[in-house]
Amino acid sequence: MRQMVDLRNISTVTEFILVGFEQSYPSTRTLLFTLFLALYGLAMAMNGLIIFITWTDPRLNSPMYFFLGHLSFLDVCFITTTIPQMLIHLVVKNHTVSFASCLIQMYLVFGVGVAECILLAFMAYDRYVAICQPLSYAQIMSRQVCVRLVGTSWFFGMINGIFLDYMSFRGPFCRGNHVENFFCEAPIVIALSCGDRLFSLKVIFADAIVVLLSPMVLIVTSYARILTSILGRASSSGRGKTFSTCASHLTVVVFLYTSAMFSYMNPRSTHGPDKDKPFSLLYTIIAPMCNPIIYSLRNKEMKGAMLRALGRASLAQ
Repeated sequence: MRQMVDLRNISTVTEFILVGFEQSYPSTRTLLFTLFLALYGLAMAMNGLIIFITWTDPRLNSPMYFFLGHLSFLDVCFITTTIPQMLIHLVVKNHTVSFASCLIQMYLVFGVGVAECILLAFMAYDRYVAICQPLSYAQIMSRQVCVRLVGTSWFFGMINGIFLDYMSFRGPFCRGNHVENFFCEAPIVIALSCGDRLFSLKVIFADAIVVLLSPMVLIVTSYARILTSILGRASSSGRGKTFSTCASHLTVVVFLYTSAMFSYMNPRSTHGPDKDKPFSLLYTIIAPMCNPIIYSLRNKEMKGAMLRALGRASLAQ
């Protein structure tokens, strides 16, 4: 009888309130708005520059830079799904988003995030083939193969986004509509449901294991073989260049994966608004901003291409 009464009292949620930084002081919100706007602008400019030079500079016509250009495009999509909305909410009092907007935002975060995880694994495989099988590299990593790998990343990301969206929104909501974060993050939205929340969280946890750990296995395996190969036959100068290239990729992987694992592979009892927000900021803002900086600062060819692009822009003016 109690269950029947509870079900009658369920109200249909048509919008969510993103708490985000609502409880911060006005001066703090102003500071955060300035900071996040600067980070967003920097991330868009850096990733946009990498997209431009990897797709237009003939000297960067290799699979590694083909993948890097698509990684930057994913980063642009990723930060655009969350940051503009957060910036608006930092300056207005109305923090509500419609049910449909929340669903679409979560789908894009899942879809683009999963696509990026898979693409990082393919980038590790590309480095393995280039270093350990250099004579067959052009044949194995042909243009057609690279396009298929990027398409595979997008395909599985979008399919995974549909599945996880369904698991997050499949039940009615009866525990309020306040989302204790600056965007619609799945575990927090599921906590507002009056359906089988534990089952949905278990499914998302299992999905995170597949999505995060499976690419991680390929990444670790690829770099273990790379390490064995270069330690056995490369000169000291060759080792330095190889280590520099691989270190850039590994830095990006560690940054993204650790923050995502904390958000989706930890028991919800260890989470809270103060614990979730910093890690959400890491994988939605900081990682997309740092990716182009990490790759450009540790890669002489990228720095050269950037200088050439900036030089052409200045001459055009």
